[in-house]
Amino acid sequence: MSFLSALFGTKRDTSDKIKLLDTNTYSKAITGNKVQLVDVRTSDEYRGGHIKNAVNIDFFNRSNFERSFEKMNKEEPVYLYCRSGSRSHKAAKRLIDMGFTQIFDLRGGYMHWK
Repeated sequence: MSFLSALFGTKRDTSDKIKLLDTNTYSKAITGNKVQLVDVRTSDEYRGGHIKNAVNIDFFNRSNFERSFEKMNKEEPVYLYCRSGSRSHKAAKRLIDMGFTQIFDLRGGYMHWK
């Protein structure tokens, strides 16, 4: 097995670092607290409506994405969301690779927020 792992790599378990939260739990966690709240949708989507105090960091703009997150505290929780939950999950995995330790993702994304 170790030969195959060395050859093909191993799949890391990120489940302990990425937590999927329902709308109510997510709302309670970010309301009234100073958190790293990030909308990973495009700027056009963000301008169409977003969660109060969210910073927009477009997942698809890779160089800006990484540069923007490098400025954030990797030890503090990050709360992510996108339109439906797919992009924010991919973003969460990318953040794990960058060294972030606690990521909370909004189940269903902004579509379920309203």
